[in-house]
Amino acid sequence: MGMTVTFKDIETARATLKGNVVRTPLIRAPKLSEITGADIHVKFENLQVTSSFKDRGAYNKMSSLTEAEKARGVIAMSAGNHAQAVAYHARRLGIPATIVMPQTTPSTKVERTRAHGAAVILSGETLADSQVTAEALVKEKGYLLIHPYDDDKVIAGQGTIAIEMLEDEPDLDCIVVPIGGGGVIGGIAIAAKHVRPGIEILGVEVKLYPSMYHALRGQPARCGGSTLAEGIAVKNVTERTIAIAKQYVDDVRLVGESDIERAVMAYLTHQKTLAEGAGAAGLAAVLADPAHFRGRKVGLVLCGGNIDPRILASVILRELEREHRIVNLRIQIDDRPGVLGRIATLLGELGANILEVSHRRMFLDVPAKGAELEIMLETRDGPHADEIVARIEAEGFPTRVLDAPGGRETGRRN
Repeated sequence: MGMTVTFKDIETARATLKGNVVRTPLIRAPKLSEITGADIHVKFENLQVTSSFKDRGAYNKMSSLTEAEKARGVIAMSAGNHAQAVAYHARRLGIPATIVMPQTTPSTKVERTRAHGAAVILSGETLADSQVTAEALVKEKGYLLIHPYDDDKVIAGQGTIAIEMLEDEPDLDCIVVPIGGGGVIGGIAIAAKHVRPGIEILGVEVKLYPSMYHALRGQPARCGGSTLAEGIAVKNVTERTIAIAKQYVDDVRLVGESDIERAVMAYLTHQKTLAEGAGAAGLAAVLADPAHFRGRKVGLVLCGGNIDPRILASVILRELEREHRIVNLRIQIDDRPGVLGRIATLLGELGANILEVSHRRMFLDVPAKGAELEIMLETRDGPHADEIVARIEAEGFPTRVLDAPGGRETGRRN
């Protein structure tokens, strides 16, 4: 398939979107810049009505439909953000909408999609499974498929992001974009290279779903597994998006789950904003390889903020543990009165906050007159945690650091 989307198409889309989607801000991020050594500017697409960039492509596509096409009703398959965008704008345009979502979609995205008035069908474990169901319903019911990325109008709508970014910061050196199916990076790359030919466009995928990474290298991709970035967990990129990426995208980076978690936490703590896993992928790539970006003006597309509160709570806790601001200790003690109070007093003197305590007597590797005390502590940082462990051991209590409550030893002592 040859090139089908032009810069003129993106300019036309921009006129269509004016007043119908949010022109989101591009804001410099001083704290992220300090951490990475780059001059970071964040495009806050999580401020769209449905909290993701998908509003752009969905509205551009559906507003172009004829009255006869609108009457047929539309259908989409999506892990959440495209679903919400199609549902929201379909209701605005008076179009009946059906959305097929993977059964693994976070409940917050399912609920919000239903709240916008669409009929939701949960089918399959992955987006590819949902696509099979959606295509079957197209044949059975006559619905019009609104594809999340393999569509010229959708790609053109997403490309308006780049025009806005380069209006706000004309001298960006690089734009880093998460890749699922390749629609948003395709549109952004076409527009950005037209406005600023020398700009670098980098895509980011999670290691579990390296579809575009391998497609650009002519290699088969092995995809699968549970990822925090479910919004870009796409197995099948298409000829259309591959062709655009080959011509306009400079490179695709792969990031791991811990990189994504760190980026979600960085957006929350340093930018005071919510990023879902997919939305944080661009920052994850910068944090994973700061040397490539150091000293350059970098635009990050924070493409979505629809993260499940339960998942966010887990990410926060895990990052606090990685930073040793929450520490789990297993302490061997004598099973006699006063010992627990003695340790609690010591921890208080050291400025540690006790979050959880478990007293175990029945483990066979513990002496009959002994016990193991597991304590979850809140500390200031790693050195503070090391000081606490050293003081407890100096009092005669052998201590091990665990990776989680009831978990494995980390090997970290003092």
